[in-house]
Amino acid sequence: MLPETPDSSRPDVSLPLQGGCACGAVRYTLKSAPVALFACHCTLCQRQSGSAFGQSLRVRRADLDIQGETVTLRRETERGTRSESVFCPGCGGRLYNMRPGTDFCHLRGGTLDDTSWLRPAAHIWTRHAQPWFTPPADTLVETGQPASLDAIVQHWQDTKAPRFR
Repeated sequence: MLPETPDSSRPDVSLPLQGGCACGAVRYTLKSAPVALFACHCTLCQRQSGSAFGQSLRVRRADLDIQGETVTLRRETERGTRSESVFCPGCGGRLYNMRPGTDFCHLRGGTLDDTSWLRPAAHIWTRHAQPWFTPPADTLVETGQPASLDAIVQHWQDTKAPRFR
């Protein structure tokens, strides 16, 4: 059993959430609370973020309003599924990715205007993690892609999610 985060440590966060790309040409508004937050250590997230991992906020695609021109890159994942990644054509910043035909997308946490409340519930694809990285004790860990995100969603909502208002 993982330790629970005290409710007093969860900040209040006002909806809607705002964010955008690095150059400001693409902006977005997220009208509903995210469902979960996890860190992905796959090599694609490392390369696209230019960092050790990418932060993925699971959100309802219908509640994400994008303003500005975007480009979509379609590819096959390591598991053989299709994925679409949406970028700003000006600065190349990745905004989100999703599997076609699904209701959810994974918004890049670092694109939010306020990132101070981001606390990942899990670290996935840790078999590709940098050798110096040690996951925090209160997070779930998956060496690859989990068969389901249900446990991550539940853990984030129970222990890490801020109080959205």
